[in-house]
Amino acid sequence: MTFSLIICTYMRSKPLLSLLESVEKQSMYPDEILIIDGSSDTKTELMLKKRRFRNLYYFAVPPEHRGLTKQRNYGIERVTDNAEIVCFLDDDTILETGYFEELIKTFKSDSNISGVGGVAINENKWKPIEQGKKYNPKKYYFFDGFVYKEGQRNMVRNYLGLQSNLGPGKMPNYSHGRTCGFPLNNKIHEVDLLIGMSMAFRKNVVDQIQFSSYFEGYGLYEDADFSIRALQFGKNVINSNVQLKHFHNPSGRPKHFKYGKMVVRNGWYVWRVKNPNPTFMDSYKWHSIIILLMLIRFTNTIKGIDRKAALSEALGRMIGWWSLLFNKPKLN
Repeated sequence: MTFSLIICTYMRSKPLLSLLESVEKQSMYPDEILIIDGSSDTKTELMLKKRRFRNLYYFAVPPEHRGLTKQRNYGIERVTDNAEIVCFLDDDTILETGYFEELIKTFKSDSNISGVGGVAINENKWKPIEQGKKYNPKKYYFFDGFVYKEGQRNMVRNYLGLQSNLGPGKMPNYSHGRTCGFPLNNKIHEVDLLIGMSMAFRKNVVDQIQFSSYFEGYGLYEDADFSIRALQFGKNVINSNVQLKHFHNPSGRPKHFKYGKMVVRNGWYVWRVKNPNPTFMDSYKWHSIIILLMLIRFTNTIKGIDRKAALSEALGRMIGWWSLLFNKPKLN
């Protein structure tokens, strides 16, 4: 299968170089690599002139096309017509050598699969269940012979009965799904949501839907929105053999207040894309979880590590939630 790789980047020339070097070591190599650069300097362009990679095409986008969603759409428009698969990677990832081979194998295994995602192995916290050991079900989540220790916010949701009633990667009717990912069990798992750091779709999907213009700039949750709309063409899956590392480079990320506001408003938008007519109980649970997570961030200002950042994000979440009373996002 012919496949294209789109990498949208912004002011991250060094992480991008590390990613491209890992692409170079792949057992299967992309038929084209499109670098869509929104940087305000020339460091990325100069780096690529010094270090050339096969099948690579560089595009420095004009200011009006900067921002993750715009850059992704800009890249899609320039993908070769004969591509069968279009892959997306964050510029702060590094691939394991069999990444593309496993990815393409997944698409070949089932014609009903329209989207495939991978697993960040450096963030994977799943462990095999130890026989004879007692686990508190409020503090641990169990799946397919593995166990995952819940974080603070999920423990509280467990105790309050606000946890998702679906498996990882699935979005319940009140949104706020499980974010624990999947264990490295060599299996393919059907999901609703793929993660932007590592996702790929059949060409017919990206030919018919675009990344939403609502998610401008940093584009938080734009991957969730696209994944949900892609379900009309088939099913999304995560293959635990499609492996990479994700390093969350801090450059280019929004300030904490803006991030907190985006978490709430963009989260509301994605929720309504999946469930445009929620019941009273769906709405009650969505808002209850928003308030709970907001309160947890406020408590982090008292005993957290970065108290100033926690306060700023908590205030952003609060303002974002209040803004929904009189200025809800408009669904595209």
